Amino acid sequence: MHTIKIELVTAEAVLELQHIGKQTFIETFADTNTAENMAQYVQEGFSTQQLLQELQTANTHFYFAKHNGKVLGYLKLNTGQAQTELQSKKALEIERIYILKAFQGQQIGQQLCNYAIEIAQANGAINVWLGVWEHNAKAIAFYKKNGFVAFDTHIFMLGTDAQTDILMKKTL
Repeated sequence: MHTIKIELVTAEAVLELQHIGKQTFIETFADTNTAENMAQYVQEGFSTQQLLQELQTANTHFYFAKHNGKVLGYLKLNTGQAQTELQSKKALEIERIYILKAFQGQQIGQQLCNYAIEIAQANGAINVWLGVWEHNAKAIAFYKKNGFVAFDTHIFMLGTDAQTDILMKKTL
């Protein structure tokens, strides 16, 4: 297990965020999606312009998980109007937790999840919620283990493929 340092990402680190974002997304989903849909999503979702816009959005925060100065993963949190779907003004959305494949299974994702819950509690949130792809059994099991329960679904567009995400929440 790696003890990580969790660090707020600033606009100055956008290229590092872009690199870890692309790499972890491709590692996670390339084997189960078409190359065309993956390429389209990665190009649009992880463009420098898109990431800078997200970094400058009020109530959106990115955090790096670092060990010995190396970025091993990251976390993206949204509150208030920044939530992808406004669940509640008293909710926190975990939009992304991604860990490099080589470092999965070492409790880094757990540390990021715990950190998100700590932030939610410190800010008076009544619940934490997220969307997870219905075919990502590993992530679904991780969130269930952490007390999240399914409450709805929504559509996530990966390129031209409309995919179903399970919405899960944890009441604080």
